[in-house]
Amino acid sequence: MLETAQARVYLRSMSNDTQKIDINTVVWRQPDGELVSCEEKLVVLRENLEEIRQECQDALEDAVLMGCDEEQVRAVLENLIRGLENPYPQK
Repeated sequence: MLETAQARVYLRSMSNDTQKIDINTVVWRQPDGELVSCEEKLVVLRENLEEIRQECQDALEDAVLMGCDEEQVRAVLENLIRGLENPYPQK
């Protein structure tokens, strides 16, 4: 199970570790620690991750085929994710 704290650890070490996440094993939690249990929400979250994974994979392949350094592309993608802003701040 990949929970919130573990996800943070994974992201911090992402540039050094290319371990692939099994999207189906991610355990989604609410800010209070409770499980997200609505099946429709879980389906949307899984689909979103699959789409993101595929877009990132395509971008990596394109960049490498155009002669870019793979590690730089990975770093740019990681920074892109880290730079995302939450438009719904917690109360």
